[in-house]
Amino acid sequence: MQLQSAVYPSLAGRTVFITGGGSGIGASLTKAFARQKANVAFVDIARDASRRLVHEVRQSVGVEPLFLECDLRDLDALEATIDTAKKRLGNIAVLVNNAANDDRHRVGEVTHAQWDERIAINLRPMFFAAQAVVPQMRELGGGSIINFGSICWRIGTPELPIYATAKAAIHGLSRSLARDLGVHGIRVNTLSPGCVMTERQLRLWVTPEKQEIILANQYLKSLIEPDHIARFALFLAADDSAMCTAQEIIVDAGWA
Repeated sequence: MQLQSAVYPSLAGRTVFITGGGSGIGASLTKAFARQKANVAFVDIARDASRRLVHEVRQSVGVEPLFLECDLRDLDALEATIDTAKKRLGNIAVLVNNAANDDRHRVGEVTHAQWDERIAINLRPMFFAAQAVVPQMRELGGGSIINFGSICWRIGTPELPIYATAKAAIHGLSRSLARDLGVHGIRVNTLSPGCVMTERQLRLWVTPEKQEIILANQYLKSLIEPDHIARFALFLAADDSAMCTAQEIIVDAGWA
């Protein structure tokens, strides 16, 4: 069955800032918001892939997202790119904290430095990106922050202790921010994908045998594509979800 896409008029002309927007789920987010005629800025460290994405969106949608190269471990650089996006596109109305690194790691091999570096990618930037956009959203009278979680810590995915720790913490961050920022009309939600068939996952970990295991565990017997996640992010960003905050929305096709 071919899926039909909704159009959200409230997203047209709004500035959207996406972390990790150059590939995988992030690229689908960038394309989805561009199709809604939003003003999209995204950061990524994958320069070549991001430039190809900008060209693809320009050719297919007729608008050009703003790519800003940034390593999220450098918080000063992250805050500078957010300021640049504001200057170029206007106050940020939607923040999508998507960037992450799920490289596998064994318990006995994790060093102090590796722990700090993974948290510096998978958790810390979410708070400081939110902190940076709050003044802009207050000027606008509200906004939407979408923090990307994961089902990995719920289902016990092996060899991911640091990543799972960060992803489990994200909804606590979302609920706390939602409480503090709700008075300003700023909504904060967690979007937690299941096993998504990104190019990276297929290249590194999801073999045909693994796909069979995934489908056996899912209630819906179709593999999850990045666009399935992007569609839900659009809803959380749009006025259609105006009274939805402090929630964790899980898009995993059901998981036994």
